[in-house]
Amino acid sequence: MFDFHLHSSVSHDSVASPTDIIRSAENRGLAEICFTDHYDFSDYRYPFKIKFDIESYNSAYDGLHSDKLLIRRGVEFGLMPWNREKLTELLDKRHFDFVIGSVHEVKDKAPYRSASFWDGRRVEEAFSEHLCETLECVKMHDGFDVLGHLTYISKSPCNLTRTPIRYEYFSDIIDEILKILAERGQGLEINTDGIDSVGDFLPSLDIIKRFRELGGEIITIGSDAHTAERVGAHINGALEIAKDIFGYVCTFDGRKPVFHKL
Repeated sequence: MFDFHLHSSVSHDSVASPTDIIRSAENRGLAEICFTDHYDFSDYRYPFKIKFDIESYNSAYDGLHSDKLLIRRGVEFGLMPWNREKLTELLDKRHFDFVIGSVHEVKDKAPYRSASFWDGRRVEEAFSEHLCETLECVKMHDGFDVLGHLTYISKSPCNLTRTPIRYEYFSDIIDEILKILAERGQGLEINTDGIDSVGDFLPSLDIIKRFRELGGEIITIGSDAHTAERVGAHINGALEIAKDIFGYVCTFDGRKPVFHKL
C-alpha cells in the first residue's frame, strides 16, 4: 500500500506531527508514504503568508526514519496562472522526491472555504470555473509531476448538492487537461478524500479511465490526510481502480516515477 499525499504540521492546515503520521502508516501496513505539504498562494493582489518554509520543512523531515516503510519527501504546490517562477524558485531551494500540482484558488477566491465564491452561481457554473482555471494552470506549468485531486471543488462544504464532477458533463475541458498531462508525461492522482464528502474519488472512475484512453501512464494514490487517523483512508479501493485500468500504481523517488505492478 502507498499513500502519496499526506500533510503534517508543516502545512498551514494541519497540526499532526510527522512522527504520528509515520506511526499511523506503520500500523496500517503501508509500504511507502510521501509527505506533500502545502506551498500555497492566494491571488497576487491578496498575498497570503504561508506557514511552509524550507527551514521548517527540513527540520521536520530530514531526520525521519522508519524500519517498516519508505518515507519520501514531497510538496503540494498551489498552481496559479502567474506563479510558474515561484515553483522554479522552490525547486532550486530543495530537492523533493515528488511534486503535486493542485489548483485551490479560482482568481481571488478559494472555492473550498469561500461561500462568496458560490454566491449567485449554480453548482455547474462553479465546477466549470474551477476546471477552466485548472486548464489555464496546467497550460502554464510543466514543473510538477502529478495533478492533484482534479475535481477538488466538488468536496467543498459549500457544494450543498454533495455531487461529484462527472466526465460526461464537462468532457471537452477535462479532455484538454488530460491530453496535456498525457503528452507531457505528467500524471494524475486518485485522491481518496472525496469518498467521505461526495462518495467518490477525486477524480471519479470515468475520468481516470479517460486519462488512460488518452495515453496517460502515470497514476498515483493519496489520502490527502491532514490527521494521523486518516492516513491510508480508502487506499485499497483506489488501488483496485489503478489495478483494473493501469495494472500498476506509481510512486516517486527523486522526481522519477517508480511503477509497482498490481
